[in-house]
Amino acid sequence: MSDFNLHAPEGANKKRRIVGRGQGSGRGGTAGRGNKGQQSRSGGKTYPGFEGGQMPLYRRLPGRGFSNAKFRKEYQIVNVSDLAAKFNAGDTVDTVALFMKGLIRKPELPVKILGDGEIAIALTVSVDAVSSGAKAKIEAAGGKVETPAATGSSANE
Repeated sequence: MSDFNLHAPEGANKKRRIVGRGQGSGRGGTAGRGNKGQQSRSGGKTYPGFEGGQMPLYRRLPGRGFSNAKFRKEYQIVNVSDLAAKFNAGDTVDTVALFMKGLIRKPELPVKILGDGEIAIALTVSVDAVSSGAKAKIEAAGGKVETPAATGSSANE
């Protein structure tokens, strides 16, 4: 095959249908748009949700109430059993340490420790939130729990 003999495969390029060029063309008159009505007019389009002039569903339903979704705080969850498996006695557990051990995905997002599992080593835990069960287990093992809310309130007193 010569490089000057390149062409598209058979059927790849279709001829554009030309409409509205007289009755003899077979596509004159209404030009394939049918007779009358909104779709036959130029600019005769509707928007998504249009119900033919009837009050659309999104306007019939009341738009009231409050959603807390915008203000919700998404925590990254770490269990006490994960801390026991990845950390040694006397270690400090914070977001950077959790990230380095692969227990959380993003160090900039808040972290919460939950009390699923057992822990027997003393750790200093400094994260955004700790459940009451997890706090009890960490302190029972001889560890210490620090959260920003607890340290912030003692500073104000």
